[in-house]
Amino acid sequence: MILECFIFTVITFLVTETQCQATEVFAEEGSGAVLPCKTNSLSLIPAAIVWSKANKGTVWRKQKSGLQYWGASWLKSGSEGTRVRCPHSQFERGDYSLQINRVTEEDGGVYSCSVELDNRVVEEVVILRIIKVTVSPSVPIWGQDVSVTCDVTPWPYGLSVQWILNNSPFESQGQIISDRDVTKSVVRQKATARLTGNWSCAVSIRGKMGRASATVSVKGIIQPSDDNTKVYAAVGSSVVLPCVFSTGLIPSSPVWDKLKPGSHFNPAPGLLPRSFSPVSPLSQFAWDRSASLKEVAFDNEGRYRCSGIVQGQRQTRTMQLVVAKIESNILSKKKGSLMLTCQLSDTSEVTDYEWVRVTYDPNGTQSFETIQKGNKLSISVSEEIQGEWTCRFYGRGGILGNVTHHIQLMSGLSGQKSTRSSYNTAAVVGLSFLLVVLLLILAQMYKNHQRRKRILQYPALETIVHSISNEREEKERSRIKK
Repeated sequence: MILECFIFTVITFLVTETQCQATEVFAEEGSGAVLPCKTNSLSLIPAAIVWSKANKGTVWRKQKSGLQYWGASWLKSGSEGTRVRCPHSQFERGDYSLQINRVTEEDGGVYSCSVELDNRVVEEVVILRIIKVTVSPSVPIWGQDVSVTCDVTPWPYGLSVQWILNNSPFESQGQIISDRDVTKSVVRQKATARLTGNWSCAVSIRGKMGRASATVSVKGIIQPSDDNTKVYAAVGSSVVLPCVFSTGLIPSSPVWDKLKPGSHFNPAPGLLPRSFSPVSPLSQFAWDRSASLKEVAFDNEGRYRCSGIVQGQRQTRTMQLVVAKIESNILSKKKGSLMLTCQLSDTSEVTDYEWVRVTYDPNGTQSFETIQKGNKLSISVSEEIQGEWTCRFYGRGGILGNVTHHIQLMSGLSGQKSTRSSYNTAAVVGLSFLLVVLLLILAQMYKNHQRRKRILQYPALETIVHSISNEREEKERSRIKK
């Protein structure tokens, strides 16, 4: 036994230093591994096979009689049975490879395969390296220090390590430790949504490659995923300010603030708008702390912050509300033109504007017509312009939002057109008044004519009427003289 241990110690040393005769095999912890052992000569005579591990003794062996033996450390109690096997179906092909199921970190090391065929012994040396990726803490909270470690047992000199996150090479913003003086590669970062996903450690040495993976799930505020995320809303509309924690993560002491303009490092809270509601009508779960504004005003723009305590640590997220409106101005009363201007409280992410006219058919079906690009639109009031005019604004990732302006009446758009309407109304009223007066005069003249006509039919009566009228006039004159 002492001699065997000495021999494997020498083999281990030689393999580690020269790496010229050993076969490298990588396996992820918990997976299966196949240690190759093949010969070029075929024999019908049963072979004696011995698989051993340096400093651990026999793993598995088979005598020429067919009897098999397992090392004590490789036998499992219960229904699991043994973790190692050497398929007999492959022996006739000269394949005596060893299969190990559910490999552990302790399985890493130097293995030896010895096959006795026709009084000839064939030996192979295999190095099994176990790759393991661990995350600490296992479920990090947003803002905590998190370490992702890649262990390779045994760790070889000159090993190349590459970290892959969600199928893309990981670009570290923190610290990665990996050199000849350590036996692991460690990524240390602050836990953010950027770290969420599948981490893979890809290793290679002398053309042999292996990989192991682990999933990182960062808990905290998951929506919005980053600070200073912009939320767009039109004046007069309602808007939801998102603040959603990880599923099942219920924060204590949730608070909403509107931050005063100024420093981004230590902003002071200000007054929330009157229409602000700390609970969104869409919130159905205790971990959804989204808020809402029922009717957005232009001065509601600015930065908002939600926060809550999770596992003794306060989680915060800031977001910016960008408010959009359309200004309407009359350019010229004589020409009758109207200028619409699309205004946003922050245009830093806006790359383009688009004006769209919205019309409805008798059935109420909407139709859209793109008019022009740019944040300004000039309209002639001679056209049929009443209806809805929408300004859409775009960013690099597509549409950011839109705002709509309603034009009700053409007469209200131009001072000239309103003045003409007033003049026409006055003229109609004046002509109507003159016509009424003329009709009254004609009616009075007709009545006088009819009365005279009746009197002329009785001459005596006419004489009496004239006499009475003359007497009245004389009396009036006499009274005046007195």
